[in-house]
Amino acid sequence: MTGTTARRRPYGVKGAPYAFLLPATVLFLLFFALPIGYAVWLSFRKVEVSGLGLGSGARKEVWAGLENYTDALTDSELLDGALRVLGYGCIVVPVMLGLALLFALMLDSEKVRFTPVTRLAIFLPYAIPGVVAALLWGFLYLPDVSPFYFVLDRLGLPQPDLLDGGPLYLALSNIAVWGGTGFNMIVIYTSLQSIPAEVYEAAKLDGATPLQIALRIKIPMVAPSLVLTFFFSIIATLQVFSEPTTLKPLTNSVSTTWSPLMKVYQDAFGKGDIHAAAAQAAIIALATLVLSFGFLRAANRRSKQEAAR
Repeated sequence: MTGTTARRRPYGVKGAPYAFLLPATVLFLLFFALPIGYAVWLSFRKVEVSGLGLGSGARKEVWAGLENYTDALTDSELLDGALRVLGYGCIVVPVMLGLALLFALMLDSEKVRFTPVTRLAIFLPYAIPGVVAALLWGFLYLPDVSPFYFVLDRLGLPQPDLLDGGPLYLALSNIAVWGGTGFNMIVIYTSLQSIPAEVYEAAKLDGATPLQIALRIKIPMVAPSLVLTFFFSIIATLQVFSEPTTLKPLTNSVSTTWSPLMKVYQDAFGKGDIHAAAAQAAIIALATLVLSFGFLRAANRRSKQEAAR
């Protein structure tokens, strides 16, 4: 009996990790992989209407092949939404990551006091849900209820409409920057905290100033964290949905197809064409995957070249 137990124990130990991973694997398959597979399957089908289209017998689901993908790639609304998101991302990503890096360097400085409180204050907007943040800023943008416009009126300064035309991009970008800077700052700040103190001491002995230490030591050593935050920012930018959807009732400048994901939502639940929406969603996911991993590959290639030097 003792020999049998001794022989079974190693097998049980080896199988323990798989037992712990089983619940997460099942949840992943049911609520992530299976819906993705079903959406891809729907993207290759369409509803065919015969006769007058009355009754369930006149409408049937048939194989469409690449027809939905061809329609999506030639859809002007989807392409215009992609261009708008591209302009939105050109504002959000550099500003958000620049502020996150600046705040992280400031918090890592020895001269800054009350670091825990300051760190919490910068991170706190990230804890606010995106819809709530968009509503908050949306009402601050309205001239009738915003205290900003009241101050501008008292000072006799011009009162621009931030929810119309070009300023709309700045208004939407401000919401994303306000909410996302804290998260990226924490990632970069954590990386800064892992740098050994001996590196700074050696730099100080060589006569390096705090600015030189920041530019020549800190920023290069947190480059992997910058790559990671840039990767997350690209994904979040391509999937922007909550902010323009929440601001839409407050202005006529935001259409129902302002962003690609809004176009997917409109086709799926507004027009009822779930098959076309599934194809558009698959294209957006593929574009996000290609851009993200393309950037990661380029960053890894550059880091290897610098290491070889």
